[in-house]
Amino acid sequence: MQLSKHTLKNIEAKPGLEIPDEKLLALPEKVLQFGTGVLLRGLPDYFIDKANKQGIFNGRVVIVKSTDGSNDEFAQQDGLYTVSVRGLADGQEIKEDIINASVSRVLTAKSDWPTILECAHNADMNIVLSNTTEVGIQLVEENVLEGVPSSFPGKLLAFLYERYNAFNGAADSGMVIVPTELITDNGDKLKGIMLQLANFNKLDSAFINWLTSSNTFCNSLVDRIVPGKPSSADLEELETSLGYTDALLTMSEPFRLWAIEGNEKVKEVLSFYKIDDAVKIEPDITLYKELKLRILNGTHTFNCGTAFLSGFNLTREAVGDEHYGTFTRKLMKQISDAIPYKIDENVKAAFVKNTFERFCNPFINHQWQSITTQYTSKMNMRNVPLLLRHYELNSSVPQYMGTGFAAYLLYMKSVKDSDKYFGDRNGERYEIKDDAAAYFYELWQNNDARAVAEQVLKNESLWSTDLTQLPGFANFVKTQLQNIIANGALQTVAALELVK
Repeated sequence: MQLSKHTLKNIEAKPGLEIPDEKLLALPEKVLQFGTGVLLRGLPDYFIDKANKQGIFNGRVVIVKSTDGSNDEFAQQDGLYTVSVRGLADGQEIKEDIINASVSRVLTAKSDWPTILECAHNADMNIVLSNTTEVGIQLVEENVLEGVPSSFPGKLLAFLYERYNAFNGAADSGMVIVPTELITDNGDKLKGIMLQLANFNKLDSAFINWLTSSNTFCNSLVDRIVPGKPSSADLEELETSLGYTDALLTMSEPFRLWAIEGNEKVKEVLSFYKIDDAVKIEPDITLYKELKLRILNGTHTFNCGTAFLSGFNLTREAVGDEHYGTFTRKLMKQISDAIPYKIDENVKAAFVKNTFERFCNPFINHQWQSITTQYTSKMNMRNVPLLLRHYELNSSVPQYMGTGFAAYLLYMKSVKDSDKYFGDRNGERYEIKDDAAAYFYELWQNNDARAVAEQVLKNESLWSTDLTQLPGFANFVKTQLQNIIANGALQTVAALELVK
């Protein structure tokens, strides 16, 4: 039996399974969403569905699909899909299966563009959400009023221009626009591109004034691991227990956070925030950005090469090891103390606790190597500010961060094959996906570990500063790099426990 509105009544109610009332399928369309991805389904649409079930938001989502291809899965299931939440929360195992009824329909930009523009005439529709990946928020100079624009900002501008004309530029016809792409100040960046594109298209000044004054572009931050569909074997087992098949079934961890920069007007429109304190609407979301960027992402970046070279493929394997788990806890404490933003110690401690628990999730296969993509830029953005802040506060070498940096240098040692770069872990090749791979390939040609460390740490084009100027850091990194080469990463990590 396939999940659909016609089979809802035949699905057996079981503990842990949440089945929606069919009345929810008749709620008005209030949200236009660019993107069909699992992050949107597992986070924003999760909150909207939760609010609808509590009679709070009372609105559904129209999804715009930019890529070609069939919408059959959504159509056959009437937009219904299951979010299977699996993981740990406060030491307790969480297993929840929620049939989400928030999606009204899915439209394809290429074939349904006139229908998408019709949505601009819907007075109830006053929210735009997006997740078009980081490259989606880019300026493409194109005519947005002829045919289907190629870029997401182009499509959104055409939609808003249609809405402006539909409501004669009424001030209250503007929309709240919340991009969730993982770039800093995503709302501000999107707004800036929209203005550039409006001027490129020579749209009149009255429209541009409406665009800036009647529409609210919100910076936002999303945080939830949503790996999507499980393996074939796990999916078959899960569908057997549920009693129905679901081509859109989406796995998710319990942890969730959606921080949105906004005022009281934004709160009024995004009323779904009331049903879950994981939705934060505040004038400044820097606190949440710093917590995630440093404690979660920063730990990942110092850890990914170290853990991978230690022989671990998954995050839970590494933190489940006695020595590596200790290393990670101490690394997180060192990072927490060095966050370059004033945050209450209790707030940081709680975030550290939650983050470590997320690393331990037995249901999520989070690959260390996937985190190493663009390793160098991540190290610079996430972790160099931590190193600098540590030295502002301390005279000692940050040994856990330094060990992570040393492992990063060895991870980047490669051979070249058909314009790709490959590292070696105990005879096993792995691809290095980093814009700096060629730089490291050339640097490692003399095979002098201490010289490599010196050159990389001094490279101001990578770090915007000379890291050899941090007292004792260069010598520690060089020593740890040699130790990893001689003894292995895990043994080097374990040896830190003996250091007083």
